[in-house]
Amino acid sequence: MDITSHKVHNPLDIRMSGKFTFSDHPHFRPVIEKISENDLRQIIFYMDKVEFVDSAALGMLLLTHDEAEKHNKKITISGATGQVKKMFNAARLGTLFNMQ
Repeated sequence: MDITSHKVHNPLDIRMSGKFTFSDHPHFRPVIEKISENDLRQIIFYMDKVEFVDSAALGMLLLTHDEAEKHNKKITISGATGQVKKMFNAARLGTLFNMQ
């Protein structure tokens, strides 16, 4: 999976592509760490190019939610389609994240 992040002021844009799986945890950890930055208020995950997620990926997103909640930050997940959208719906992520 490819992860890139970009922040001018707010929000922090995180663009992801490929398969988001257990093996991506070491690459995803810096994303979770960025959430605690003081001047950051919102994080947007652009998932339109993610073609697959597994349960570990859902867990990593839940970790981001927990970290964001600790720091009063808002997370939006944008563009999920296909299998990814089905997994997010099955996991009811819409109750925790703003879904677009």
